[in-house]
Amino acid sequence: MNSKARIIAFYLPQFHPIPENDEWWGKGFTEWTNVGKARPLFRGHYQPRVPADLGYYDLRLPIIREQQAEMAREAGIEGFMYWHYWFGNGRTLLSEIFDEVLKTGKPDFPFCLGWANHSWTRRTWNSTAQNHKDVDLLLQTYPGEDDIINHFYNVLPAFKDKRYIKVDEKPIFMIYDPFSLPNPNHFINVWNKLALQNGLQGIHFVGLASGWLERYPKIFDLGFDAIAPSNLWYAESKVKGKYIKLIEHKLRKYFPKIAPLDKYKYKDIINNFYNQYDYLENSYPSIVPNWDRSPRGGRRAVIYTGSTPELFKKHIKEALKVIQNKQPEHRILFLRSWNEWAEGNYVEPDLKYGHGYLDAIRNSIL
Repeated sequence: MNSKARIIAFYLPQFHPIPENDEWWGKGFTEWTNVGKARPLFRGHYQPRVPADLGYYDLRLPIIREQQAEMAREAGIEGFMYWHYWFGNGRTLLSEIFDEVLKTGKPDFPFCLGWANHSWTRRTWNSTAQNHKDVDLLLQTYPGEDDIINHFYNVLPAFKDKRYIKVDEKPIFMIYDPFSLPNPNHFINVWNKLALQNGLQGIHFVGLASGWLERYPKIFDLGFDAIAPSNLWYAESKVKGKYIKLIEHKLRKYFPKIAPLDKYKYKDIINNFYNQYDYLENSYPSIVPNWDRSPRGGRRAVIYTGSTPELFKKHIKEALKVIQNKQPEHRILFLRSWNEWAEGNYVEPDLKYGHGYLDAIRNSIL
């Protein structure tokens, strides 16, 4: 455990074909499909983004997963938080990669899970769908007690793995949208009870906090042990002004072709990023290398411009100040993300900056 910061990187497993994506978006669709066809929307817009060292990889290849872990380890990253999809009634998606990591014991690199409890619609992954009426592809459901128990036993082998990341001796489990759980207190109680019955000391539940700040403390009321402030909306509202942000948001929703692009300078975002909730002992702030969702969202996307490894390093230094007075165990920073290429928030090497973002992490915390 690094004494300066425990950096845990969000990890997207969508870089391999699955039958559902083949059916919805065409044979062979992966996250690279959007990344490769992205085009600049304005002068100086850095698109498309081209991967360097690992190329347009396929996560089914064990050597790629090993190389990712090695890069992350060298940069001082503690582990990956794999996004986990459970839609109810035992329905999962994109689980093959993590299942393989679990079954083979490789890479020998720490991990935890984050439940991406949101529905998939036609607009979730594909930029061209922005021009059409949205369609539900797979709805997130919460069928009840049996499903809560089955879900627990689905992830129990991961919780028991020696690589699983813990806080206060309990496996970390993040929930993407805490407010959409029908009865979060009950869910958390059931899982904690089952954890104790299965030889664990409980589960350390972390709720991702996004949107307006007033929502952040309410996550504790739902029974969560900690929050992970996203702060994107918060920083954007501070830079642009709350009401302008809201009005433009509505314009983009209903008139995307004529609405102004939702653009921000990365420099301005990081200067307005942290708030009082990041300083709480049971709050795990984020660090964000960049953001540009235009490969997925087209003109509706939020786009940060001007990010560089030097500015990212400045952002990390600020984050280290925010967490420096916490207990070492709680000095967690969530890196958003390891490989969200179609959202522009990744630290894997690309042709423009090489290892610059990984070096920024390593030089800040090692």
